[in-house]
Amino acid sequence: MLQKLNEITESHGPLRKGNGLITGVIALSLAILCFLGVLAFHFPQYLTTPELRKSYDVEMIRTVMFVAMVLAGGMSLVNVLFNRARWLSGFAFLLVGMTAILGGSKVPVNDFADHTPYIGLDWFILDLLGSSLIFIFVEKLFALRKDQPVFRPEWQTDFNHFIVNHMVVGFIMLATNLLVHKLFGWAAKDGIQAWVQGLPFFVAVFLIVLVADLVQYWTHRAYHETWLWRLHAVHHSAKHMDWMAGSRQHILELIITRTLVLAPIFVLGFSKEVIDTYIVIVGFQAVFNHANVSVRLGPLRYVIVTPNFHHWHHSQDQDALDRNYAAHFAFIDYLFGTAVKSTKLWPERYGVLGDYVPNGFLNQLKFPFVWRG
Repeated sequence: MLQKLNEITESHGPLRKGNGLITGVIALSLAILCFLGVLAFHFPQYLTTPELRKSYDVEMIRTVMFVAMVLAGGMSLVNVLFNRARWLSGFAFLLVGMTAILGGSKVPVNDFADHTPYIGLDWFILDLLGSSLIFIFVEKLFALRKDQPVFRPEWQTDFNHFIVNHMVVGFIMLATNLLVHKLFGWAAKDGIQAWVQGLPFFVAVFLIVLVADLVQYWTHRAYHETWLWRLHAVHHSAKHMDWMAGSRQHILELIITRTLVLAPIFVLGFSKEVIDTYIVIVGFQAVFNHANVSVRLGPLRYVIVTPNFHHWHHSQDQDALDRNYAAHFAFIDYLFGTAVKSTKLWPERYGVLGDYVPNGFLNQLKFPFVWRG
């Protein structure tokens, strides 16, 4: 069983229909998330993100977990009974059983200590479940490249980046907060912060996105035009664009970018509600703009960054190299003369020109330190 599981995780391509493989993969995915969820319920002080657990409804999470257990258990049991991908479904059913034995969605959460070291297991579960349910459906409905399967080549590398970058969210938040306060604390002024906090909500949201994107633009441009490219090349090494491609990012780049983008947000003193709204916007666009969807938005594409706009940024086409840096507002690139000018609707190939970045999470983690450029 373990050998077959290893084979399927190392493979890529479309899943064959009619043999239980699709429902088996869905059941196993849900079963793994449920098992991780029950561990998070048992050890919330070490496995959940303090900022996140304050904002979600625990009872709703319990309901979602119960439904996922029922779906995973039902699909896997049907497959086992009808001899369809029994090795895969059997493992999924075993995980659901272990989750139930450990208490399932009924595990009580008692008082626990704050300020403990933690990994963001809850953030990983919620983001993976939400992103996959939404964006896999959207990609199938509005696919740009219709022949691209969900498990396309190198999906394992991007999934490993997804896991690590979510699990170490505590380390990233601690590092960025320390750097922001240490490097930019002197710039915070009560008068400016009071003015910003007095702005109407939607004006403040527009301002925070604009300020963050201006910083993102110049930071992003520096990654392309300076020695920092050795970090950013990891992100650009993805040869296929989909909802998971944006997760391919070196952890040092993640810390540097977040520190520089959060600096003006901290200095200007935006309210929690405005910051939360910005986080939702940036989280959505980061996934959606990498997705395998045929979306251009007509004239709005000159104002807002769309998948079409950002796909060109990842292109190997000569006229698209070092272009389209903005993350939210496309007009920033048009303003600074770095927008792609091409007669083609979509790029043909993605990835680093020359394809010199190795595949594999660990290889990409050490790449910036061993590449001789």
